[in-house]
Amino acid sequence: MSLLLPPLLIAQVQVQMGCSGTLLQARGRAEFKRAIEVLRLSLSLEAEAATADGALASLQKRLDAVRQALKQLGVRKLEVTSPASWTRAAEPKQPPLTTASLQVSGELMPAQLQGLIRQVGALAGVRLSPVDPRPQASGDAASQASLLKAAYGHALGQAKTIAAAIGLHQLRPLEVEVEGGGGAPILMRAMASPDAAPFDPAELPEPVDRLSLMVRFCAR
Repeated sequence: MSLLLPPLLIAQVQVQMGCSGTLLQARGRAEFKRAIEVLRLSLSLEAEAATADGALASLQKRLDAVRQALKQLGVRKLEVTSPASWTRAAEPKQPPLTTASLQVSGELMPAQLQGLIRQVGALAGVRLSPVDPRPQASGDAASQASLLKAAYGHALGQAKTIAAAIGLHQLRPLEVEVEGGGGAPILMRAMASPDAAPFDPAELPEPVDRLSLMVRFCAR
């Protein structure tokens, strides 16, 4: 079997050959946990006022406070979107209000998780989104190679069991379809009481690389 892969996982690989025996199909799966190197953070920031100018001015002040807090936490690769604004129609006994908002993202060391939640999450107008644990990028190629080998071995083992059950013992791979996956972001609360136990980065689930593939064998 000839199977060509780029440095990182591709969405699908197919190699087709003829079969003069019995066609068997087996699915293989594998997963590999990796240590967390950084946390990818994101948050939304909002401010309201009677006018668009007032809302944007308030948003700018809040953004400055967020920047300062993130700087103290050592956040890297800080990104801030351009603001958006919209006006809510007036309601009975309530004047129209304009809301301005933007998004902030960056990378944070795991040890600073508590500071992010308590210091940044407590700021006015901030709404924290789930953090995304990121593994060390240099291990991507090795992880994908290990996943591919393990998933193929899983599929091969199943195919051997099926082949033996019907009296066949020779297997030749014909086609491989590869799909990848990933771990889910980690949810976190934006506020905590002063006497609560700290948010512990060691409790975050480690990033998980996943791979599933479908292999078709020619059995004889």
